[in-house]
Amino acid sequence: MSRGPRASVRPGQWGTSDDGCHILHVDMDAFFASVELVRQPQLVGRPVIVGGGERSVVLAATYEARAFGVSSAMPMARALRACPQAVVIRPDHAAYREASAAVMGILRDVTSVVEQVSVDEAFLDVRGARRRLGPPSVIAADIRSRVAAELGLPCSIGVASSKFVAKIASVHAKPDGLLVIPAAATVPFLRSLPVGALWGVGGKTEEALERFGITTVAQLADTDVTLLQRVVGKASGARLHDLAWGRDPRAVETTQVERSIGAEVTFREDSSEMSQIEARLLELADRCATRLRRQGVVGRVVSLKVRTSDFRTLTRSRTLGSPTDVARDVYLVARELFSGVDLRGLDVRLVGIRVEDLRERAGSVSQPTLEDAVLETSQGRRDAEAALDLVRGKFGSAAISLGASGLRRSS
Repeated sequence: MSRGPRASVRPGQWGTSDDGCHILHVDMDAFFASVELVRQPQLVGRPVIVGGGERSVVLAATYEARAFGVSSAMPMARALRACPQAVVIRPDHAAYREASAAVMGILRDVTSVVEQVSVDEAFLDVRGARRRLGPPSVIAADIRSRVAAELGLPCSIGVASSKFVAKIASVHAKPDGLLVIPAAATVPFLRSLPVGALWGVGGKTEEALERFGITTVAQLADTDVTLLQRVVGKASGARLHDLAWGRDPRAVETTQVERSIGAEVTFREDSSEMSQIEARLLELADRCATRLRRQGVVGRVVSLKVRTSDFRTLTRSRTLGSPTDVARDVYLVARELFSGVDLRGLDVRLVGIRVEDLRERAGSVSQPTLEDAVLETSQGRRDAEAALDLVRGKFGSAAISLGASGLRRSS
């Protein structure tokens, strides 16, 4: 979660051009608390604190609780004195990891150039996605819409020409907003901020700068570098001076290797209609397979997740005879797994598919089945789906979708 001093900034105040603004910073709003509100919607609108007993600290708080002065990392005892009417929820870190994986899956649907920096925030470089999905501001708006529609979670996104400025922009977009800082407006925007907004300016550094009369980014930018280095150290002084002038050449680093690829969707209304559920499974299988092909990997294990209307989560998985990146293969397995789930007569709230045990497609061996030999070749199906990838790459992801015809096994 992004923190730091803020200035009064309105969307569009610095302009709306996103030319050259290829970096997005996605930051989930009050993430743990927001996940709990999805699980317990009756608490929406009430002050909610996620944390342990009185001797622990606040992990997250809704904006209703923050209005009373509650903040993350505040001792619970102090938070409850400030907001005694708050609903306190014990943290469920497994649920937060699950929600985080779903969010990151949506981001990786946009681009493979994703740098996850914490459970609730990530940087994206969307230069390679512009032709498919449009300009960065449109991509950011689409991400926010998908995260809200599919997961019920709010997020704020900053769009800028560098990681540093994109992160600051996401802070100023909160809650549940989007802020673009045009490349040409980078320095004027930074000069409007308090010095504490800069990366690396914590409490002690801020106090040291204040003793020299430096309280704003503008004052820091106009200060001689050698003086800054005497105040905060040689390396820190040079780095802060660069940041004050918007100089941040760092690239989005995709150092994390994905061990699985998944997607999930929460129904707008709980459903027991099989045609609707199967249609969602097909969409999810298509999304997973598209990402597998984009990253040049195949998967050996298909996992299904089902959440019923009482919020019970069920998972099933199956190991395939040979690894695949074909949506048809993933869908048929997921559908069969779903047919074996005991829903206890309850409606379905969420379904998800994950493909695991990933390996490079190059060199992997695919064993054709008897059905492949009689009906159609596995390579032929893959070629057809790869053709869909090309159409989507040229005209956008909504231009064409995988149809259900031909996906059902013959009886």
